Amino acid sequence: MSISLTVRSAAARRRTRVVVIALLLALVAAAVALSVGDYALTPDRLWQTLTGSGTRIEQYVVFQVRAPRTAMALVTGAALGIAGALLQSYLGNPLASPDLLGISGGSGLAAVFAILVLGTTGPVLALSSFVGGAVVAVVLMLAGRALRDGGFRLILAGIGISFLTASVIDFLMVRAKVEEARTALLWLTGSLSSTPWWQVLTVLAVVFASVPALIAAARWLPITQLGPETASGLGVRSDGVRWVVVGVAVLLTAATCAFVGPIGFIALCAPAIARPLLGHGAVGLATSGALGALLLLAADLLAQFAIPGLSMPVGVVTGAVGAVFLLWLLATSKGRQL
Repeated sequence: MSISLTVRSAAARRRTRVVVIALLLALVAAAVALSVGDYALTPDRLWQTLTGSGTRIEQYVVFQVRAPRTAMALVTGAALGIAGALLQSYLGNPLASPDLLGISGGSGLAAVFAILVLGTTGPVLALSSFVGGAVVAVVLMLAGRALRDGGFRLILAGIGISFLTASVIDFLMVRAKVEEARTALLWLTGSLSSTPWWQVLTVLAVVFASVPALIAAARWLPITQLGPETASGLGVRSDGVRWVVVGVAVLLTAATCAFVGPIGFIALCAPAIARPLLGHGAVGLATSGALGALLLLAADLLAQFAIPGLSMPVGVVTGAVGAVFLLWLLATSKGRQL
C-alpha cells in the first residue's frame, strides 16, 4: 500500500512540475507578445502599462490590440490541447485529434457555408460552426460504435469525413466571388488577428462550463483504459464515457473553430508532448491544456515576426510544424502505443 501511495505521490509531483513549468513558459511568451511589435515596449513600460500607469497609447496598444490576441491564443490552445488529450486517451491512439477525425472539417464546412451561401458572420457564423462539428461527431459515434483495434474504425471514418468536407469546401470556394472566397480562406487557415474581447470571453466561458465534465473524464479515462470488461466491473460504462469525452471534445473544438478557424495540429501535438513528460500512462488533461496554450502562442509569435515585414495567419505555422511533427510521430512509433 505504501509503495502504491509513493508512486501516486511521485506522479502527482511530476505532473504539477510539468504544468507549472509550461504555465511559466506561457507567461513569458505572453509578456513577449505584449511587448513586441511596431510599437515596442520595454519590460518596465509593459509593467507600468499593466498596472495602469502607462500612457493612453500604450494602454490602447496593450489592452485593445495585443492582449485580446494573446489571451485568445492561450485559451484556444488550452481548449485544443484538452480536446486532443480526451480523444487520444479514450481511443488509445496518438493519431486521434479533432482535425484528423474530421470534427474541425465539419465546423469549417458549416462556417464556409455560412460565409459564402448565407452571407453571414458573427454569432450566426459561430453557431453554424458548432452545429457542423456536432453533426460530424454524431456521424463518428454511429460509425465507431464498436471501438476495436484502438479506435481505428473511428479514425478511418474521420479521415473519410475530412476528405468529404474538404471537397465540398473546395466546391463552394471555386463558385464564390473573389472577396468572399478570400474571407473564407483566411478563416479556414486559422487566424488570431482582429480578436475582440467578447470572443475571448465566450471561448473562456465554454472552457469553464466544461470543467465538471473534464473532472469526471479524468476519473473515468484511466479505468476505461483497462478494457471494457474491467471498466464495467468497476462500475464505469464505456458508452457513457464515450458520449462525455466526444461531447466535450466537440464543444471545445467547435467553440475555438467558430472564432479563430480550424487551427490544425495543436490538438495532436500537445498530448503527444505531454505523455512522455508525465509518464505512467497519465491522461494529462491539464498538462495538455498548458502545453497547447504555450504551443499556439509561440506559433502566433512566429507567424507575426519570423519573417520581417510579413505577418502570416497562425494556421500556416501550426500546419507546417504539425505536419513535420506528425511525420516524426509516425516514424518513431514503430507500431507501439505512444
